[in-house]
Amino acid sequence: MDRSENTDKPTIEPYDRPTGGWGSIKSLVEKSAQEGLLTSTVWATLERQNKAGGYQCVSCSWAKPADPRPFEYCENGAKATLWEITPKRCDRDFFRKHTVSELLEWTDHDLEKQGRLTTPLKYDPSLDQYIPIAWDKAFREIGALLNDMDPKSVVFYVSGRASLEASHMWQLFARIYGSNNLPDSSNMCHESTSVGLPESIGSPVGTVTLDDFDACDMMFFFGHNTGTNAPRLLHWVQEARKRGAPVITFNPLQERGLMRFKSPQQPFEMLSPDEGTKMSSDYYQLKGGGDIAAMTGIAKAVFALDDAATEAGKPRVLDTAFIEEHCHGFEAFESFVRDADWTEIERCSGLTRSDLEHTGRVYSKAERVIANYGMGLTQHRHGIENVQMLVNLLLMRGMMGKTGAGISPIRGHSNVQGQRTVGITEKLELIPVEKFEAFYDFTVPKEKGRDTVESCEGILDGSVKGFVCLGGNFSRAVPETAAIEQAWRKMRLNVQISTKLNRNHLLAAENTYILPCLGRLERDTQNGVDQTVSIEDSTACIHASFGRTEPASKELLSEPRITAELAKATIDGKSSVPWDEWVADYSKIRDAIERAYPDDFSQFNERFREPGGFHRDIGASKREWRTETGRAHFLIPEGFDVNPDIDTTSPDVFKLITVRSNDQFNTSVYGYDDRLRGVDGTRMIILMNAADMKRLGLTDHDRIDIETVADDGVARKAEDYRVHAWNIPAGDCAGYFPELNALIPLWHHSRRAHVPAAKSVPVRITKRVAN
Repeated sequence: MDRSENTDKPTIEPYDRPTGGWGSIKSLVEKSAQEGLLTSTVWATLERQNKAGGYQCVSCSWAKPADPRPFEYCENGAKATLWEITPKRCDRDFFRKHTVSELLEWTDHDLEKQGRLTTPLKYDPSLDQYIPIAWDKAFREIGALLNDMDPKSVVFYVSGRASLEASHMWQLFARIYGSNNLPDSSNMCHESTSVGLPESIGSPVGTVTLDDFDACDMMFFFGHNTGTNAPRLLHWVQEARKRGAPVITFNPLQERGLMRFKSPQQPFEMLSPDEGTKMSSDYYQLKGGGDIAAMTGIAKAVFALDDAATEAGKPRVLDTAFIEEHCHGFEAFESFVRDADWTEIERCSGLTRSDLEHTGRVYSKAERVIANYGMGLTQHRHGIENVQMLVNLLLMRGMMGKTGAGISPIRGHSNVQGQRTVGITEKLELIPVEKFEAFYDFTVPKEKGRDTVESCEGILDGSVKGFVCLGGNFSRAVPETAAIEQAWRKMRLNVQISTKLNRNHLLAAENTYILPCLGRLERDTQNGVDQTVSIEDSTACIHASFGRTEPASKELLSEPRITAELAKATIDGKSSVPWDEWVADYSKIRDAIERAYPDDFSQFNERFREPGGFHRDIGASKREWRTETGRAHFLIPEGFDVNPDIDTTSPDVFKLITVRSNDQFNTSVYGYDDRLRGVDGTRMIILMNAADMKRLGLTDHDRIDIETVADDGVARKAEDYRVHAWNIPAGDCAGYFPELNALIPLWHHSRRAHVPAAKSVPVRITKRVAN
């Protein structure tokens, strides 16, 4: 595969300008020009993004306001839109010119850059090429192959972009067929949240809405690069800072979005010579994986302040009334925190006692606090404990279930949270089994299905024979890239439902198909009527999405239509699901979702078009704790060690943190620049602490190899990278996802949640010997 560079001499220079501002506008104009989209039609399309009566962004899942700004999109969201409505076409002629072996040498960027897929295709091994196939023939062949396979050997994956309607149909198709193997994007990012939060507060999702952000008087940020992964949230952070609310950030790397921001929505701010709003009142670069230790230190400081207040006869710092009425396990939590040693807290967090005590003082004075976090907490071996410790910090001061306060997991892809809500899960306890069986006259398989890690294990050991993907680039997003790619080709069936070409399409199994689908922005006409779909955002609000651009090809089918046709070809007569009726009128799918999940989707069709959407029934938001005790739980971590079963004490072992650039979203790479980190022209780079580099005899732009440290007999190596000094804690280093997924052992994941521990991969770095 070609190296992810577009120049022989990449540059890496400090970027000290604010996020947003003219830099975002310039980047957006350049991307528009590259796609041939500098037209009024494009800007009219963007004007409808994230608005009632418009379409929901296909990029991040941040909330959509009822009262939107004039331009309710960010730089990355606009890039995602341009990437989808590109005039470029990856058509029959393209596949006639290129073999799959040739395309395997292309980069991820160059594959997607070819434009929209236009026609259904089947791989011909004799030609080593994809050739066109009629839709009805493709459905018949895939159905026949599925019916000749053990359903338990087939995986039905869903990308985070699929609508609620398509997702609900997809999981019914899989279960009627006989498979609960329904991994999704959540398995790779926020499954630690989905496991951790229900145990703590009885809700699998966050408790806050945009109204809470308007009312809060303090925010925490743990492990989230907001300027790249949810830039529209910066507007709410900026507004909070302007009204004097402290924002305290904990992250190993200094990320520009939570340092300085200029809003492109404000002309006077854009024209001002100042450096924009200071976004974090305090920014602490803790060690990678040092979050539990840091939060323990903050809690320890709060207990000390409460002791002092009690002794002086002043109001308590702890919310003792809330704890007594609503919480369970406080005494054990208090003992854990009080017994924690400051020396160990400082060693494991990489922060000083005075910094954590300062944070405790600021926190103790706030009345309405929101704690935001991302994959910097979830993608660790102790990802669940990270999430639960942050909940503990909020519970001790009653910052849950009241206006302006609560927990805010910032999800990634635009509907990744919603898919779980409507049944995309391998866990039977999360779906209404009896309702499905009664409604549709079939028996749900009773075995737990495979999640992402278990699906990968099945691919490697040969027990997974078929993989049907509703979107995504699965093989690039998961660990053990090299081993997965090799084993993938041994499967019997590989079906990819997609808008653009990616590397996973090129891993030809015995039978391989590409089924091109409509994008969310495109007009979806069924039975002569334009259809509407729905998505759920990070704040558990449900929104309508109206596609209005013309389809990239007349041959494209919608995701619900493809799902229905596959189901009819495979499981016709095995249930009473009215596939054709649902495809002819998506409102009937929404009626079915409401019938299965009445608490969350009451009056679904009447409410989802409302500006701002409607909020799901989240009990913890109302101090209703749907846990086994009926209370919120203080839960205690086992300890502070980020890699509890790997020896990382050697000074030549570093913790690798995988990151994304501001020129990508998930596995979609829009270009080779990372403007907000000052990286230009390459993704083949490792960022290291200067003192660590000096100790290893390295200087900027030296060529290095990176190898995973693991005693399992498997060699995992990334070769010929550049190294560059960076402001990062000693012992840590950083590089780009998905290229470095090859270094992550499949077993190196969150215990119980199985999220790949991509933020703490133990590696060795060696200088390459010149030839």
